[in-house]
Amino acid sequence: MQKLAFLFPGQGSQYVGMAKDFKENYPEARELLQKADDILGYKLSEIILEGPEETLRSTVNTQPAILTVSTICWELIKKEGIIPDYAAGHSLGEYSALVAAKCIDFPDALKLVSKRGKFMEEAIPAGIGAMAAILGLANEKVEDICSRIDGVVETVNYNCPGQLVIAGEKDKVEAASQLAVAEGAKRAILLNVSGPFHSSLMEPAAEKFAHELGKVDFKSPNFPIVANLNAELVECPDKIKNSLNGQIYNPVLWDMSIRKLIELGVDTFVEVGPSKVLSSLMKKIDKNVKVYNVENVESLNNTIKELKGDK
Repeated sequence: MQKLAFLFPGQGSQYVGMAKDFKENYPEARELLQKADDILGYKLSEIILEGPEETLRSTVNTQPAILTVSTICWELIKKEGIIPDYAAGHSLGEYSALVAAKCIDFPDALKLVSKRGKFMEEAIPAGIGAMAAILGLANEKVEDICSRIDGVVETVNYNCPGQLVIAGEKDKVEAASQLAVAEGAKRAILLNVSGPFHSSLMEPAAEKFAHELGKVDFKSPNFPIVANLNAELVECPDKIKNSLNGQIYNPVLWDMSIRKLIELGVDTFVEVGPSKVLSSLMKKIDKNVKVYNVENVESLNNTIKELKGDK
């Protein structure tokens, strides 16, 4: 093994019951779930473990829920002495990466993502904005299609080759989706989300969120983080804050971030958090790297065994 990177998932990876077997088997998981409830002042743990799904899917709950579960996963693999050379997080996942790197502590991160979710939900009235996944077209083609629509529709997630996400005004997103299919896309899928995340329509959320970021003490991370905003390493606390704020209304350069890590010599990746969304994307970005995940007790144990045997 040359170099190891941990990847932390973002919104869309949540599911009811995530972390249930961690809670049943590890006191660290129980303590973190209780800590999250105490910090937020409501039973986030019940929403994580029992749902209902609609409540968990609400942005104001999803963001702290995924951060909490990802942090549980991180604490359990860290306990085995496995520390990455680098980390990256997909959108919201960048906060989990920063907690892991001791750039910000868990309580501050939890409060930040709770506010982030609230501001993003409030930025534009429900039903006005939308997001859609465009499958099977080159980046330049999707960008060109968006530029030809009169109104706000932008490429906001560069997930992997042939999988991009667009966002903006709902009717413009629908028009761009229809045009994409007409011009060769395999599929255009309207996403079940509450707003046009990472588009310029999120600027009002970023303006409010900048004030919240200013209240929190950021430290230099224990290992470098690749930022969504520019797919470059960020280690300066002020630059990290600026990157987090800019991320709200700018595209997530995930494909480029992973390629940056590979360029730096990373050949082994571990997805630390619920689901296997990022693991699936890795297979489409580079089939030659090793990919593991940590989302439940079984996958945690398998990953620990593989990584310790690889050293």
